[in-house]
Amino acid sequence: MTPELERKHRRLREILRECGSVLVAYSGGVDSALVMLVAHQELGGRMLACIGVSPSYPVREMRQAVELAEELGVPYRLVNTQEHLDPNYAANPANRCYFCKSELHDRLLAIARAEGWQAVVDGTNASDLGDDRPGILAARERGVRSPLAEAGLTKAEVRELARHLGLPVWDKPAMACLSSRVPHGTPITPELLRQIEAAEDVLVALGFRQFRVRHHGEIARIEIPVEDFPKALEHRAEIVEGVRAAGYRFVTLDLAGFRSGSLSRAQESAAVLVQEIEVRGQEG
Repeated sequence: MTPELERKHRRLREILRECGSVLVAYSGGVDSALVMLVAHQELGGRMLACIGVSPSYPVREMRQAVELAEELGVPYRLVNTQEHLDPNYAANPANRCYFCKSELHDRLLAIARAEGWQAVVDGTNASDLGDDRPGILAARERGVRSPLAEAGLTKAEVRELARHLGLPVWDKPAMACLSSRVPHGTPITPELLRQIEAAEDVLVALGFRQFRVRHHGEIARIEIPVEDFPKALEHRAEIVEGVRAAGYRFVTLDLAGFRSGSLSRAQESAAVLVQEIEVRGQEG
């Protein structure tokens, strides 16, 4: 490690020790897994990894999160959340994540109060702070701490530190919740999320690691890295059959390749275009 990363590493451990006892909002991704690992190393039995389970969280991700916690010998608990019952979340507005994280953190805080845990922490890192993330706002409003961000650890540094500490998921691709595959304004239902999950499971079974199945009504728009296109074409028949079996009529491959957050950016671009057309119309 570089001296700077080592300094941040030490600060991360200091922050977690200062917390006294913690509940870790743990999803199985590299960020929250790193917090979980270091918290366990520093606090032992005074930490508990909490995995939020809901229709928006793929079953495969939940199982992998459990397997990693068990492999590391970390105590964990499955916490059922019901954000899909909140009309604000189900309406799928641009700030949908705010309502999702509000539900998760409210439940974790209730556990903390009932059982005497001193803090709830999450896996937000320093790079996340520059983005427009309603979920971070929900956490801040509730006093949830972000040790990685507080220590100044960026996304790249988190992966490097995780690799140095031998965390198996150090190179795991980021995996947003299933609701992120649905255009804002399209209502979120458990049935729709199961359909998307079933379609993505087809890609998992074929060995794809980084992917999204974007929902557009009867159309499934598959995003994978450009370098995986030959593999997709090789397994074209299996992909088409499996994704259609999940409930889609049309199966498409996005030639632009995988882009995290592409659905949101596409909607933003469309909104700007509409505004420009309206302004031009008024000028005319």
